[in-house]
Amino acid sequence: MVPLSWYILLSAVMFSIGVFGFLSRRNLILIFLSLELMLNSVNISLVAFSHYLQSMRGQILVFFIITVAAAEAAIGLAILIAFYRNNPTIKVDEINLMKG
Repeated sequence: MVPLSWYILLSAVMFSIGVFGFLSRRNLILIFLSLELMLNSVNISLVAFSHYLQSMRGQILVFFIITVAAAEAAIGLAILIAFYRNNPTIKVDEINLMKG
């Protein structure tokens, strides 16, 4: 049986990679992927704690996180496609259309 600390370590590593990707990348699609990586790392830790504590609360919360992640991806990609039709770039530095 794999100990709980290994799952927590895996989750921390995945979350760190996601934070690094979110902060260092300028491509909007890679930023979305980094955000999904962070959400999935939280899901791993929630399932691990749920299994460790013999409770279903963590697994139920995972379904909500997956739902929010799917909605975020769908809305974000729809906004990106709509923006890309007018301005053919997906670099965050060049997207300044919504500045006041």
